Amino acid sequence: VQLQASGGGLVQAGDSLRLSCAASGRTFSTYCKGWFRQAPGKEREFVAAISWRGSSTYYADSVKGRFAISRDNAKNTLYLQMNSLKPEDTAVYYCAAKKTWAYINSSTLYDYWGQGTLVTVSS
Repeated sequence: VQLQASGGGLVQAGDSLRLSCAASGRTFSTYCKGWFRQAPGKEREFVAAISWRGSSTYYADSVKGRFAISRDNAKNTLYLQMNSLKPEDTAVYYCAAKKTWAYINSSTLYDYWGQGTLVTVSS
């Protein structure tokens, strides 16, 4: 069972990036999925989540209106479109999966985690 995040890189403020998270080993089509991030010296924080059908999404206030989470269950892949990036978005981004929507922004309740992909936004 593996979640593989990719798509990170070095960009300038105002640029866009799209992160992907591919699942292997099992299907996560009935799992809720989320993105978290951890900046140097800071705790891991919630970014966005999506229900297993994709009908519900939830965002941290800091990314609302700039980031968009989506999923393609046929491809077993989760996405995070990040627009209008800011230097404070610099972090390692992790994808994760859990069975239920309850407490969707709580990292401690997720069952599966990807290895992370680094996003660096220069000013």
